[in-house]
Amino acid sequence: MNNFRVRVNGNEVEGLAGMGLLQLFAQLGMNPKLVAIEYNGEILHRQFWAETVIVDGDVLEVVTIVGGG
Repeated sequence: MNNFRVRVNGNEVEGLAGMGLLQLFAQLGMNPKLVAIEYNGEILHRQFWAETVIVDGDVLEVVTIVGGG
């Protein structure tokens, strides 16, 4: 199986071809309940995360939600 390379928050990340977005979150140690995603320049609504397959050259911006007071 081939690898892909994507950019996540400006950093190059590598993974296995056919990997889904939720699998990429797991690989990066991200909690999907605490992030918002821009996928190739557009906001990707949470309802599509489970079906989104990462392909070579994708660009993701991940914003972590931080609570505080």
